[in-house]
Amino acid sequence: MVTVIDTRERPRHPEKAHRPETEVLRKPDWIRVKAPGSAGWSKTAGIVKEHGLVTVCEEAGCPNIGECWEKKHATFMIMGDTCTRACAFCNVRTGLPDALDRDEPQKVADSIAKLGLSHAVITSVDRDDLADGGAEHFARTIAAIRRASPSTTIEILTPDFLRKDGALEVVVAARPDVFNHNLETVPSRYLSVRPGARYFHSLRLLQKVKELDPSIFTKSGIMVGLGEERPEVLQLMDDLRSADVDFITIGQYLQPTRKHHKVERFVTPDEFKAYETVAYAKGFLMVSASPLTRSSHHAGDDFEKLRANRAARLGRA
Repeated sequence: MVTVIDTRERPRHPEKAHRPETEVLRKPDWIRVKAPGSAGWSKTAGIVKEHGLVTVCEEAGCPNIGECWEKKHATFMIMGDTCTRACAFCNVRTGLPDALDRDEPQKVADSIAKLGLSHAVITSVDRDDLADGGAEHFARTIAAIRRASPSTTIEILTPDFLRKDGALEVVVAARPDVFNHNLETVPSRYLSVRPGARYFHSLRLLQKVKELDPSIFTKSGIMVGLGEERPEVLQLMDDLRSADVDFITIGQYLQPTRKHHKVERFVTPDEFKAYETVAYAKGFLMVSASPLTRSSHHAGDDFEKLRANRAARLGRA
């Protein structure tokens, strides 16, 4: 007798199963979101389901899904729903991923065309199991979108391609409009928050994008409320500016489950506004800093502002 095991019945985060549970702090009044369920949300959900696609909106439990999907804005997550990393903050499933779906780039492109997106955001799980970390799959997806929707601008949010020589060059050669890679937190928190990554490798990745193609906008984001100190956040801003990064996002970390890294504190809206003011003073072209800021939240509108701010700065030069 052969027993077939359904892998989907396994824990979503097996590496966290034996971690002690932490207290989940009550959210303050300034963190309130619209529950999904509108007609626009249903239409977006239907298109995503029809093409068998994965979105980071769902997998990461994004608080803005109701607002974004109502406007037909979805962030597509390619290369499956299972990540090879086990970051302490992330709600994406961890484990050994399935083989790549070679038809996925075209499925994503078809969905973007059907949704009529003027700006598309594509992210992925970490695929340390692949020789190129999924770089070629990113490039094929960008190419498919260009064919299906020539006027759509493309923003990608990539893994760090750690120990994947030549991978970054493949992605940059596909010429996305925005290359985003999140630092996630300050260096002192990496061991407990993002143990599989390396802060200075991620910083160098962003810097190298500009060296390879200065026309591509670069972007990075962090979460606050993980135990970082304000001077560390300001130093991180300086590090990103040294790497010529154009756009920084800063949002409040929200704990997915009791097994995930705890929220050390909720940062106030006034503190976010202060971070925004300092970031602009340090030279970023675009800053998004608020409790509910996420990497792809308002990405289309922010891209238009980013492009206008670059044009204005070049006009003054």
